[in-house]
Amino acid sequence: MKRTGVKAVGMTGTDEATHEELLQRLQILAERAVRRYGLPGDCTIKLINVSENATYRVDSSTGQKWALRVHREKYHSRTAIASELAWLSALRENAGVATPTALRGLDGEYIQTVAADGLPNPRNVVLFQWENGSEPSSTDVAGFEMLGETAARMHAHVRKWRRPVWFERFTWDFDTSLGSRPHWGYWKDGMGMTPEATAAITEAVALIGRRLENFGKSPDRFNLVHGDMRLANLLMDGSTVKVIDFDDCGFSWLLYDCATTVSFFEHMPEVPDLLNAWVRGYRRIGNLSEAEESEIATFVMLRRLLLVAWIGSHSETELAKSMGVEYTQGSIALCERYISQYGSAAGKNLAAPPKKGFLKRLLG
Repeated sequence: MKRTGVKAVGMTGTDEATHEELLQRLQILAERAVRRYGLPGDCTIKLINVSENATYRVDSSTGQKWALRVHREKYHSRTAIASELAWLSALRENAGVATPTALRGLDGEYIQTVAADGLPNPRNVVLFQWENGSEPSSTDVAGFEMLGETAARMHAHVRKWRRPVWFERFTWDFDTSLGSRPHWGYWKDGMGMTPEATAAITEAVALIGRRLENFGKSPDRFNLVHGDMRLANLLMDGSTVKVIDFDDCGFSWLLYDCATTVSFFEHMPEVPDLLNAWVRGYRRIGNLSEAEESEIATFVMLRRLLLVAWIGSHSETELAKSMGVEYTQGSIALCERYISQYGSAAGKNLAAPPKKGFLKRLLG
């Protein structure tokens, strides 16, 4: 965790506490929150993850388990959280996709708003049933085919689903990712940003923007997505595939769900084979044109550079510290290959994506 005396920025909002102090206060809040759901008084509450939110494992003495999510201040609104829960329910009931089940509090509400001493404002919290299962291997080709199949089912669902009129989630387009209104901060504030990295990323960002504009936002290409569909958010429970952690769900290109599968290791040599496996799995359930397949690299680059920004704005997290400067520097070669394969951002014409083996040449 962050060193004492340094402001925590990921879960803090405007809170000036150190990261350790903030976590102590959130622990107290979590202990108060479980009472809102009528859980046994002897429950143990253990922090298991801190990113945009703080997530706790709650265990009773009888062996029951739950997951408690304490939301970051001033990030998702109460309506946005309710929208996520509505989609989770619709996926379970109408699409055959296993998703986490939220539980109602004693007042009948899924979302509870809880205060704690030392926190400037109350936090929204949600309690989920604990999901059993194991995470597939990150190099498991069969796992990536499974990811593709699952994504296709979810995409087929959102194309037909009538969302509630009040439905509200972030939009993850170019402007809110790498442009002038970024949800996760500016990529230029990434850790270890050098003049060489700035030059390469600037050119790649311009090219990404132009290619995405050309790709378009028709509903069959731009719709509701999971937004973080890595193997880490997939659980295998016998023959059941469970999709978890929908906190980043929002409106984006459907192929963004493909790009997120290789988050943080986009530069590794196995990535082309894994993405090709995702495509195979996707096509078992849904349609994916050659033109769409050929643009996957653009979405991988969009995600890669968005994560450069995320690391810079979440420097207190263990994940950001583990990736850090090396992740920014490793992005330079990817940007240069992308520009070479997909056309110089300095010119006005877009190069046609390579037709065969493009992922191998670009990302391998």
